[in-house]
Amino acid sequence: MKKVEFFMLLLCLIGASFLVCADPPTCPADLDGKCSDSDDWQGDFFPEIPNIKYEGPSTKNPLAYRWYNAEEEILGKKMKDWFRFSVAFWHTFRGTGGDPFGAATKYWPWEDGTNSVSMAKRRMRANFEFLKKLGVDWWCFHDRDIAPDGSTLEESNKNLDEVIELAKELQKGSKIRPLWGTAQLFLHPRYMHGGATSSEVGVYAYAAAQVKKAMEVTHYLGGENYVFWGGREGYQTLLNTDMGKELDHLARFFEAAVAYKKKIGFKGTLLIEPKPQEPTKHQYDWDAATAANFLRKYGLIDEFKLNIECNHATLSGHTCHHELETARLNGLLGNIDANTGDAQTGWDTDQFLTDVGEATMVMMSVIKNGGIAPGGFNFDAKLRRESTDVEDLFIAHISGMDTMARGLRNAVKILEEGSLNELVRKRYASWDSELGKQIEEGKADFEYLEKKAKEFGEPKVSSAKQELAEMIFQSAM
Repeated sequence: MKKVEFFMLLLCLIGASFLVCADPPTCPADLDGKCSDSDDWQGDFFPEIPNIKYEGPSTKNPLAYRWYNAEEEILGKKMKDWFRFSVAFWHTFRGTGGDPFGAATKYWPWEDGTNSVSMAKRRMRANFEFLKKLGVDWWCFHDRDIAPDGSTLEESNKNLDEVIELAKELQKGSKIRPLWGTAQLFLHPRYMHGGATSSEVGVYAYAAAQVKKAMEVTHYLGGENYVFWGGREGYQTLLNTDMGKELDHLARFFEAAVAYKKKIGFKGTLLIEPKPQEPTKHQYDWDAATAANFLRKYGLIDEFKLNIECNHATLSGHTCHHELETARLNGLLGNIDANTGDAQTGWDTDQFLTDVGEATMVMMSVIKNGGIAPGGFNFDAKLRRESTDVEDLFIAHISGMDTMARGLRNAVKILEEGSLNELVRKRYASWDSELGKQIEEGKADFEYLEKKAKEFGEPKVSSAKQELAEMIFQSAM
């Protein structure tokens, strides 16, 4: 058995979620009901699904929006412009439902069981039909999700180019564009030690070449951002790791990415997506604060923003709201991966966010930020293993979009009603005093503060009113 064949078999056995490993139970769908491998096949992938429309909160139709009304203006922006919703290609069209304990459960009608270029083109057509029926203008991708890896870098690039040309053609006459692209630097065995932090210089070079190409095609399709998710940029143990060297190499990698972005005229935002662990024991961009510190240390703070994923926030021991506020206050909030995890599990479950309270706190940060364009809300979320109907793909995205829309409406209600802001203002009212202003302006040294402390005597400490704050928040739900 050839090495490549063995590698693909191994991936199938472990249920890799990025590959379709088994034969589907049906032929690929087409207009004539016949199997076809034609690159020009343009059948209706979702014949039973109508274009998804807004029907309002009272509708019982699961294939309609209850709260997301794209054209409705809120605080001077259309709802669609607040969100800029995006579909994640990898979860939606490459997710199989496989996990470390079980094989694939999803066999979409258009799949032929291969990872060929022809099949990749068929998935791309399905992607565009899906986007149009949802009424969504954005999608996100890893390079190896949309086109198969080749036996050489040149072959991989050729495969990618062929699929990208189809995507370019499908874009014509529509507003559909990538919200962001990225390179998949974690699945192939060459990246077992990382890409930009690998102990092997040849792997570092290969990763750079892959990112170069992924950035080029993102730019070519009119993508507005480019993401770095370093799933293997970290370590399993410090006993065999030179952390300082790896961090320096990572910084050099990012510097080269910035330089190449400018060289090719790509105006998009470069985004780092923090995650604490999984698959590594420790990932170098653990959370928003860690990523911000890294960027400052290496003089890259003005060249990058952050893509905050809610499930990654909870894995790092924070709430999504905390991570968004940390990014916002550092001027680094660039994009949001809208998903959530399961409190009873300890890994990245990538579920659709359906908690209206969490969505409301997310949107409070986004409103304070004035929006997140040119970023948006990418549904880095997947169906549960047991959800296997094509219809489920639509229901999941509709539910996620409606949840975020309710969050926006609630956040506006809270901010316009003003009670929560007033509670916070009163809590910090003592800082409106002359002494408070002197401190904030850097005009009060320790000797002066000691003098004032003696004048004041024992300071008064007021209640924080946490229960009242929670009551005000919950009343908007």
